[in-house]
Amino acid sequence: MAELGVSDTNGILALPWIRPERTSAGLGWEHVYLSKQHERPYAAEFKPAASHQLIFHLVRPVTVRRGTSKPRNVLPGEMFLQPAHSALSVELGGELDTLHVYLADDALQADQDNQVRLAEELGASDPLLEQLALALDSAVRDWQPSARTYVDQVTALLASQLIRHHSAGRPAPEPRQSGLSDRQFERVRDLVAERLAEPVPLKDMAAVAGLSVSQFSRRFKATTGHAPHRFLLRMRLKQAELLLRTSSVPIADIAVRCGFSHQEHLTRAMRAHLSTTPGAVRAR
Repeated sequence: MAELGVSDTNGILALPWIRPERTSAGLGWEHVYLSKQHERPYAAEFKPAASHQLIFHLVRPVTVRRGTSKPRNVLPGEMFLQPAHSALSVELGGELDTLHVYLADDALQADQDNQVRLAEELGASDPLLEQLALALDSAVRDWQPSARTYVDQVTALLASQLIRHHSAGRPAPEPRQSGLSDRQFERVRDLVAERLAEPVPLKDMAAVAGLSVSQFSRRFKATTGHAPHRFLLRMRLKQAELLLRTSSVPIADIAVRCGFSHQEHLTRAMRAHLSTTPGAVRAR
């Protein structure tokens, strides 16, 4: 099979202002294509492609509208999934850095008894898919021909995760019990993401959810399993990890940008909660 390339994607990467920072072009990857780039706001329609498209947002929240649906605020680490063989209408509301992964439909359907159809998704979160995409990006950044087997294994895991957790017709998730509504949680999540570098008082989170501080604290923990301050810390660490793995921004600047007082503050938090350090994450 020939290498998967831009011609096998749906056309977003062909927009004239997109200048990829790095891609898998020329590396001989047969079933997957990867590209990291900065995107500007646009509204466009794209023809169907023979590959499934995953877009991971890396920096800052941004609104995205798919078709005629309401715009959604998509956060760093969340993704956009466009199934193969389906046309796309999309509007991007702001600038952002993205990681695109395109998976050949042949790779998804291999060894399947029945045809697999993936669901359209916007703002979904899948930590395993995210880590697999970042692993492919790392392989591009530090490419060695001996890594071909590794890339094939990561691609197979990517296909398996999509089939298991992102196929069309999955049962709807059970409603949250005694917690925040989806709309309330989305408002809190957006507030935290927009003010990641600043203090976010509990009263501000409660206000956007339309609750008292005590009500909010109870319902938030029932929804997420974490106290609000712990959730805020996790989001800050997640954004810092993404920047460390996908950019060359100095560690001290990343620390401040993600709400930490200084580089040592970020180092202590990563060591305590992730059992690693900013330098180790960047080195990987």
